[in-house]
Amino acid sequence: MKQTLLFAAVVAATTLGAQAQNILGDWQGTLKVGAVELHLALHISAGDNGALKASMDSVDQGANGIPVTAIALKDSKLTFTIDSIHGSYEGTVDANSSSVKGTWSQGQSMPLTFTRAVKPSAPAAPAPAVGPSDIDGVWQGTLDVGGTKLRIVFHLTTTKDGLTATLDSPDQGATGLPVPTAKREGSTLTLEMPALGAKFQGTIAKDLSAIEGTFTQGGATLPLTLKRAAGKQAEVRRPQNPVKPYPYRAEDLEYPNPSAGIRLAATLTIPPGKGPFPAAVLITGSGQQDRDESLLGHKPFLVLSDYLTRKGIAVLRSDDRGAGGSGGDFAIATTADFATDTEAAVAYLKTRPEVDPHRIGLIGHSEGGVIAPMVAARNGDIAFIVMMAGTGVPGDQIVAAQVVAGAEAAGMDHESAAKAGEQERRVLDLVEHETDPDALRRKLGAELGLPPAQLDAAYRQLTSPWYRYFLTYDPAPALRKVTCPVLALDGEKDTQVPAKLNLPAIRQALEDGGNRHFEVDELPGLNHLFQHAKTGAFSEYSQIEETIAPEALEKMAAWILRT
Repeated sequence: MKQTLLFAAVVAATTLGAQAQNILGDWQGTLKVGAVELHLALHISAGDNGALKASMDSVDQGANGIPVTAIALKDSKLTFTIDSIHGSYEGTVDANSSSVKGTWSQGQSMPLTFTRAVKPSAPAAPAPAVGPSDIDGVWQGTLDVGGTKLRIVFHLTTTKDGLTATLDSPDQGATGLPVPTAKREGSTLTLEMPALGAKFQGTIAKDLSAIEGTFTQGGATLPLTLKRAAGKQAEVRRPQNPVKPYPYRAEDLEYPNPSAGIRLAATLTIPPGKGPFPAAVLITGSGQQDRDESLLGHKPFLVLSDYLTRKGIAVLRSDDRGAGGSGGDFAIATTADFATDTEAAVAYLKTRPEVDPHRIGLIGHSEGGVIAPMVAARNGDIAFIVMMAGTGVPGDQIVAAQVVAGAEAAGMDHESAAKAGEQERRVLDLVEHETDPDALRRKLGAELGLPPAQLDAAYRQLTSPWYRYFLTYDPAPALRKVTCPVLALDGEKDTQVPAKLNLPAIRQALEDGGNRHFEVDELPGLNHLFQHAKTGAFSEYSQIEETIAPEALEKMAAWILRT
């Protein structure tokens, strides 16, 4: 997945104990990224339900009130994480609760100490005025990555300490990325971003109208010409997002998962009329998601729930554990744990008089398409399941296939993509079979050739509970036990769950189990999000205005209503 913002939004909470009370308040720290210092403010408070929550300010980037994904304090160890970008902080609170000394990790590890924020006794003297340079301002260009267009925007500012810069990638939903090295030597401009493994170097035109150069990242060098931005950047359109007032009822609610001891926050949309109505539980894909499955400016589950509810189907969509209003610790949960959240959703729908208890089904996207048959295999009262880009083979096969398909979609030749896939298989084999942690770390370092800080981040991700479970889980046994009707859909251009690898395996498992009430379809021209796409590359997702193709929406609704 992409490397993106240093910090990102989505709030979560953990139980607040007596010790946590000692760290409530405002904290400040300085993160040194190369030669650049980023001043941070951490605000920790108690939520309405007695939970611990936090937000972050990145003062130098003008980003205030950025919510932390998850935060916890245990035995003087403070941790907070941002799962969607694989960023995390771990530090130790001192005995006086006056400082937290630790490390921020995101691609590389950097020391970061927080101390109690103190208001100055008197206003600081103003810094001496610094006049702008002739290249200060907003510069933008477009990278052509294997036929995919990615807009790149640099913000250049001259301060008393010299030239500074930040980077936006609008098509990936990333803004304000730090550029630790920004320097100008004559007509040459160099901008380096070590955390992203990226660098831009270009020549400034004599008339200051353009900066022509190259953008290097991950071993690839691409031409990039920057020009001064004229006016406001165009906002990305999402025409399928529904606009209130809706022609149906939408109710925000909570329900318990007794087996996990948590409560999950959700929205139930109910068609107009008397009912009872058929109903669907929506199950999100991998990574921590909110109830709309929001990503890259799209809200797929908002669009899907709106469409189905207008067709007469009640829909329940929930925040994942630790996201939005839901409780629980996302970081330690596996796919099997998320399956119990889905079972809790079904149990809740059975209590609603507007819902027909005999017509409750599941619609899962990506990992949700793995969870749906897992739940249906052990719950005979599930009326139907829809697998949107669900898997039919074990996770280690999925990951290796993703590497090859993603590389080819990004423009890599088949031979090079195949070599990348072979290396990924070697890495996964180590993760699955090497039981000694030190040996595993050493062997991964030799295979991947990463510096220590990046190796630490890769090791944590590859050995997380969720990842280990995903690699070895085979969905076929559960599929063979599913007796309810099944609709399995995948896009022809899906590079994350390739259709030609997974759909035949799903069909075979259902047939082997004796299920004759299923439909398996590969939808032409659609990607992993079921958008009409050119290549299916991840980098296209945000550029496409469409959130879900109309034919996919219509097929799901019609199939559910006649099931």
